[in-house]
Amino acid sequence: MARRTRWSTVAASGAVLLALTAGTAAPASAAAPAPAPTAGAAAAPLPGLDPAALKAAIGGLPNADVTGALVRITGSAGHWTGTSGVGDLRTGQGVPRDAYIRIGSISKVFTAAIVLQLAAEHRIDLDKPVQQYLPGVLPAGVPPIEVGQLLNHTSGLPRPAQSADFGDGSPEWFAAHRLKSFTPQQVIDLMEGQPMQFAPGTAQQYSGMNYFVAGLLVEKITGHTFAHEVRSRITRPLGLRHTYVPDADDPRLPGPHSHGYLTVTSPDGTTHPVDVTEQSPWPWAEGGMISTPADLDRFLTELIRGRLLPPARQAELFTVPDVPSFHSSQCRTEADAGRACMSMGLMRVEASNGVVVWGKTGSRPGWTSGVFATRDLSRKIVYSVNPTNLNGTEMGCIQRIAAASFGPLVPAGS
Repeated sequence: MARRTRWSTVAASGAVLLALTAGTAAPASAAAPAPAPTAGAAAAPLPGLDPAALKAAIGGLPNADVTGALVRITGSAGHWTGTSGVGDLRTGQGVPRDAYIRIGSISKVFTAAIVLQLAAEHRIDLDKPVQQYLPGVLPAGVPPIEVGQLLNHTSGLPRPAQSADFGDGSPEWFAAHRLKSFTPQQVIDLMEGQPMQFAPGTAQQYSGMNYFVAGLLVEKITGHTFAHEVRSRITRPLGLRHTYVPDADDPRLPGPHSHGYLTVTSPDGTTHPVDVTEQSPWPWAEGGMISTPADLDRFLTELIRGRLLPPARQAELFTVPDVPSFHSSQCRTEADAGRACMSMGLMRVEASNGVVVWGKTGSRPGWTSGVFATRDLSRKIVYSVNPTNLNGTEMGCIQRIAAASFGPLVPAGS
């Protein structure tokens, strides 16, 4: 897992992948759609659903790294739901199976779906520069960036400059400033004066900056707030009654929920947990949404079934550009071989047994979550764990969940 940047605690959300050496930039090739699955069959045989292995994957909680976990598996190949650990350190209450969770970068899938809908309505051209739609939003030195390059992270947008206002990336800073909020434009302005990472379209680097810009694009084109568009286009039509974009000044998380904690170090050197359940949802269209396991399951199911998008735009969800992965926090398994793994909204992950799944990970302080499925929907998973730090030590638990669900993910060089 990549080190978290100071400007965002959502940047390192590749939670089902191992952190490995990233590829280097090279000239782009044509985007390559993933092969369509045979009707009624997954790309490779799924391992049988093993309740004992799944229970063991989330066993032993709470520990120093994770206080609680939940896993929900559905699909024609079997169902299983389990929780482990505690959801409240004060009372010892367990983890609710239907908990509300801060979904972090899973929010990006909602954002991408809306932009693709606007493209289907001919209100946005994915091949046109975003600067044409949002003049003055990006720094003046940024070259033309196609709208589609935002969605599949091939824009090459600059890394944000370090800023004391956005903290030092430590649990102590976040715990003390968790109610602090930033506007999307304040975040985007951190790119001012910074160099491009690569020429647009020549590589892929996972970056939250792409989706702050995409969220502003949704608002500019529709004339409505991003939250309104999520409600009218996705959550209301799909009946997702527990999924929403919080108001910028609303730090609350509805119940039932597990509490999120960070372990912080006091001036005297002792450590103690701080409850960070209430926190600013400032990552917004990039990573600020709230949902539940059942709602995330239904959302990904209907997205893959094609309910939200017409066929031409649906294909973008499963089209991964044939470019290298450039120092990215995603695309780090042996099967990726240093190549891109992100489409316009989803990420493609292949296990060592050949099983391919599509979905997205996400994290906020106190939560690391994911939603994935095979394209035939024979197996779907939603997981959420509650880490007590910001350095990715919850990865072991998540990798066990992934291996028990789909098969092991083999790191390059292992």
